[in-house]
Amino acid sequence: MTGGNEARGYLVQGRVQGVGFRWFVQRIGRRLGLGGHVCNLPDGSVEVHVRGAREGLADFETALRKGPPSSRVDVVVAIPADPRTPEAEFLVEEW
Repeated sequence: MTGGNEARGYLVQGRVQGVGFRWFVQRIGRRLGLGGHVCNLPDGSVEVHVRGAREGLADFETALRKGPPSSRVDVVVAIPADPRTPEAEFLVEEW
């Protein structure tokens, strides 16, 4: 992919815990060749940090806003990107 290397952060709210959301995010990120990490937060939301080419990030955000079939994404808020976001792997982290 082309378009430079950018980092983005997201806070996802809705029914996004206990429905395979983190694994969905990891699968999409890997499929698009992006690096990043995703974790559940105590308030029931999910935090996502991703890094890669602009085109891949656009497709990633579209998928993030939809989520897997068992989820319900109510709100996706852009948050400051984590500068430590990995470039070559996508990790599911525990809180």
